Amino acid sequence: MVNIPDIGPFRRRHELLEQTMAGVNFFSDQRQAAQVSQEHQKLSLLFEKYERYVSLKENIQEYQNLLDDPEEDAELKVLAKEEWARAEEHKTQLEQSILLDMIPQEASDSRHTIMEIRAGTGGDEASLFVGDLFRMYARYAERRGWELEVLSSSPSECGGFKEIIFSIRGEAVYRYLKLESGVHRVQRIPTTEANGRIHTSAATVAVLPEAEEVDVQIAPEDIEISVCRASGPGGQGVNTTDSAVQILHRPTGMIVYCADERSQQKNRVKAMMVLRSRLLQKKEEEERAQYAAVRKHQVGSGDRSERIRTYNFPQNRLTDHRIGLTLYSLPQIMDGDLEALLDALLLADQEAKIRTLMEETVPSS
Repeated sequence: MVNIPDIGPFRRRHELLEQTMAGVNFFSDQRQAAQVSQEHQKLSLLFEKYERYVSLKENIQEYQNLLDDPEEDAELKVLAKEEWARAEEHKTQLEQSILLDMIPQEASDSRHTIMEIRAGTGGDEASLFVGDLFRMYARYAERRGWELEVLSSSPSECGGFKEIIFSIRGEAVYRYLKLESGVHRVQRIPTTEANGRIHTSAATVAVLPEAEEVDVQIAPEDIEISVCRASGPGGQGVNTTDSAVQILHRPTGMIVYCADERSQQKNRVKAMMVLRSRLLQKKEEEERAQYAAVRKHQVGSGDRSERIRTYNFPQNRLTDHRIGLTLYSLPQIMDGDLEALLDALLLADQEAKIRTLMEETVPSS
């Protein structure tokens, strides 16, 4: 039997939102007004489900009383048992839906995303794997109708990337990709391996919610901007002007380098976008760390040092170590067919959050 947590705090939050929406200056900040309105609507739907849930519980109790009555008509009991079963099934579905609605909404879920993929151990093979991962996410973004833009890249001589940073813009991008942060390990036979031995390499993936200027304030005196001539493997694509931009954020020591555009101004804009997103992620990680005690059920910490997945090419196998999921469809996955994998991760994350919610709240009467 599931106990729905106390609905009281949600009602108080709903009243507070209504007071905010009634303010004369409510629409002066369009973005905040949209967020408040969405949360208000979500809570209103939660209360509708909760009222149906309470009504169902009352109906179930009435059916149970009828079934327990030894003097009641046998045919009526048959009908009551059928209605009781249907009501119980509906109640179970409502319980799950209500619990999901009670999970605190992560503000960044609706944001666009910046992804950073870097080669780890494994030399050239690791760089090639970075290229494979980039193509995998690019194909997935294409399937979803999202827009992808490369912000910065450092190609390797073998054909992959030492590092590549790109943005993905679309509906709820961060919600679907946030659990990709961590170490991705690949096991396969390199094309240069004469003896057919399997090599193990790795790449790190970081997923950042895209930040805007209103999210992170960067004082001009906190950054040091330097420009230089972009370096490259050679050919017509090498810049012959000082268009590459490097930004140092003095308070944190973060350094962002961007040289993909021929325009210094465009490189500067892209570098600032990456810097703001890194600072926003740092801020959110610090806030989450304050509640570390309640993270025991979390699917992934988002730490890029955590090994999350293995791609085994000889066995055609992908294993996500956080949820113990193994899929034998690696070629399709590498071609961007990530729906089954990402849906399983989101479901496991929701179930983990529900367990935490149930442990932290007092059941309603």
